[in-house]
Amino acid sequence: MSDQTAVLFANDAFYAAFAARDMQAMNDVWWHGENITCIHPGWPPLFGRDQVMGSWQGILNNAGSSGIQCRKAVPHIFDNTAYVVCYEVIGKDTLLASNVFIRDDRRWRMVHHQGGTSSALPPEPTNEGPGFIQ
Repeated sequence: MSDQTAVLFANDAFYAAFAARDMQAMNDVWWHGENITCIHPGWPPLFGRDQVMGSWQGILNNAGSSGIQCRKAVPHIFDNTAYVVCYEVIGKDTLLASNVFIRDDRRWRMVHHQGGTSSALPPEPTNEGPGFIQ
């Protein structure tokens, strides 16, 4: 599997855990070291495994939170570090997210997530120009 495919797979696993409200899967997506961070929309930055995973426990346990879909994920890879920029569709809202991953024993694990406001989802890409991925 190429690094690009593996990073996108790790990114998809994050959103699948989020959508399924599966804390065990969410825990598995994140790096198990202490130096992880997360910035949820409208929240202050969270630092360290206890704060970050505690926030996800609260979000995933909130029955009132809407489902989520990841759209237009674009990976960028630099040796053992990668980031994905994507849109998050939550109900009628569209957010923009950055997800950072590190390679941990041949597996990509999340070390940072940040979601924030965005304009509406952009139009579908054409088969040419910047941002086109085949």
